Amino acid sequence: MDKTLAGKKILMIVAPERFRDEEYAVPHAHFIGLGAKVTVASLKKGMATGMFGVKAEATVTLIEVKTADYDAVVFVGGSGTPLVRADARAVEIAKEAKGHPVLAAICWAPTILAKAGVLAGRKATVWQGEDAEYGMTTDKMLEKNGAKYTGEEVTVDGNIVTGNGPHAAKRFAEAIEKKLASTAK
Repeated sequence: MDKTLAGKKILMIVAPERFRDEEYAVPHAHFIGLGAKVTVASLKKGMATGMFGVKAEATVTLIEVKTADYDAVVFVGGSGTPLVRADARAVEIAKEAKGHPVLAAICWAPTILAKAGVLAGRKATVWQGEDAEYGMTTDKMLEKNGAKYTGEEVTVDGNIVTGNGPHAAKRFAEAIEKKLASTAK
């Protein structure tokens, strides 16, 4: 059995509701299957529910997260993303995780990284759609915050991994795995 990620600690951050099911479930199963310890965090402890009913048990709140305890921080997207992005601690976690082996976000969640300023000068991708809070499309929001939007399914720039939606969940998880596997703990 492949335990490529044995000893690695991964934090997955989900919205308490309306996170994108595949963007949580596919990477979560992938990481667990490779021996990683995965902790799920949200705005509140307890059961978080995806857009299509997938459940994720958040065992810690964002306030309780000690970013230094993790090798990777992964922000899950979905229509609940603005709830997480509005939380000051979520933005703080993204800033703190900039120096980690892996900082990752998929779908709408790369806008959290952009808001935190960690994508400035970096290549990134994002689900392309309207972002009412910013009054522009998500790709333009990334660019406004200094990112170089690629339009790719998955983009890796240094330690930052971004994916553009649920169809990219497997490749996104594999890109995170590759980055983590190449770092000694």
